[in-house]
Amino acid sequence: MQLHIKNMVCPRCIATVTEVLSAQGLQVQEVKLGEALVEGEVHTEQLQAALQQHGFELLQEKDEQLTDLIKTTLLEYQHHLEQEYQPITTSVYLAEKLGTSYQHLSKVFSQQTGTTIEKYLIKLKIERVKELLSYGELTLSEIAFKLQYSSVQHLSNQFKKVTGVSVTDYKKAPSVERLPLDKLT
Repeated sequence: MQLHIKNMVCPRCIATVTEVLSAQGLQVQEVKLGEALVEGEVHTEQLQAALQQHGFELLQEKDEQLTDLIKTTLLEYQHHLEQEYQPITTSVYLAEKLGTSYQHLSKVFSQQTGTTIEKYLIKLKIERVKELLSYGELTLSEIAFKLQYSSVQHLSNQFKKVTGVSVTDYKKAPSVERLPLDKLT
């Protein structure tokens, strides 16, 4: 049986969900971001309660599942952006990875989250900027290049628009906390 699980964003999430599923008496075949393949009798209410204790949620509606899959795929896309010098567009990446039209994905995502895919991706990128700034290893120019911004000014303007503070002020005293990725919408 395939399960769809909301709020999985990292390898630690995979490990935690694997433990929860095993503790529920399920034979875990595979767990990856947003989904798990298991064998055994699933007691939905019990499993939902166990997952919620760790900040996860069992998704049962198709549109919820698709929205979570879009979020997971956008995380992969962000990683793709950092690795490729000539990345494909968001719409092409999502359509290819998820095997459906971008228009459909965009419509479902907006209905489920109240925001657009583009705005969500901007928030993801700004959280990544905050993370890279906190490490202090890269200059703002290097971060802009790494995250495929057209310029440092573009990154700075977007950062201020999303966070309400300038990059300079953030670096002096990070008054704007980093957000968990499952709280971006």
